[in-house]
Amino acid sequence: MSSSETDPRDEPAEALPAVAPQLRALRRRASLTLEAASRQAGLSPAHLSRLETGQRQPSLPMLLSLARIYGTTVSELLGEAAVDRDAVVRAADMEPTAAGGWTYWQAGAAGRGMQALRVQVPHGSQGDIVRVHPGEEWLYVLKGRLRLRLGDTLHRLSPGDSAHFDSLTPHRIAAQDPDGVELLFVHTLLQSPTATLCLGPTPGETRER
Repeated sequence: MSSSETDPRDEPAEALPAVAPQLRALRRRASLTLEAASRQAGLSPAHLSRLETGQRQPSLPMLLSLARIYGTTVSELLGEAAVDRDAVVRAADMEPTAAGGWTYWQAGAAGRGMQALRVQVPHGSQGDIVRVHPGEEWLYVLKGRLRLRLGDTLHRLSPGDSAHFDSLTPHRIAAQDPDGVELLFVHTLLQSPTATLCLGPTPGETRER
């Protein structure tokens, strides 16, 4: 893309606050080169450089994309001060959310670098789904027994057992007992296009017993 070209996702300079200083600082904080970040964002290095030097102002969709890549929020990209968040989450304020057969309770404040959840995993739910995504995960078994497959290795965890692993390792989580399993779950799920990648059963592999 030449210097005379424009990107349809860009807005006129007056549409958004100047974000150039934040864009460069947050890219460097994420340990990404200009080439690596532009490749993930679907831009040329020259175009991202123009964003970082203030020659172009990104549109909101572009800000959302860059925030995911840098593992941050649009507010931080815009240089806005972080809103104060409560350090304590009361049990009465934890509303259950059902998704994919699992039940989640938010156990930490939103917008943090780590997300903490209490999770109820029923028996037979999503046991064949393989997950791969950026970040790290830590889990602790509260009740029941867990079947955790990391790569080619199967682990069986009982109450009091925990696991801490790189989420780019293909992993599967399943309850071993009919009553299901309850977990404390913490992850540093980086916001990226691959963050929700689920692969399903490995070809030719049968369900674990």
